Amino acid sequence: MTSTITALTLAAGLALPILLPAGPAQAGDFNGTWRVELVTESGICDSRYNYAVFIAEGQMRLASATDSNARMSGRVGADGTVGLTVSNGSASGTASGRLQAQTGSGTWKVSALCSGRWTARRSNTRTAQAE
Repeated sequence: MTSTITALTLAAGLALPILLPAGPAQAGDFNGTWRVELVTESGICDSRYNYAVFIAEGQMRLASATDSNARMSGRVGADGTVGLTVSNGSASGTASGRLQAQTGSGTWKVSALCSGRWTARRSNTRTAQAE
């Protein structure tokens, strides 16, 4: 049960939207690895989780996970809006929020089990893109 909650919490925290600076943006502006911290505010989940998420052209995937059964599907819009769904066995969760150039934040929920907030910080290493 704990690994299911951990995996769902991880995925949910990584897929929340973040605010962007003024001006036109593209989904690729968020490419790279992001470190995400999830804090449980209610429910039976552990108090805190840390994960890595990889974003490429608006698509999100787990870069680190403790449970190989976890599944994540999410997108980051050109404006930094994040939407994510995660599943692990019969448990499922969602996350939403916003990313900015280097940081982000939002909320997450795993079914009726637990919920909380997340924060994200872009890793120093950025992924190169071919033109």
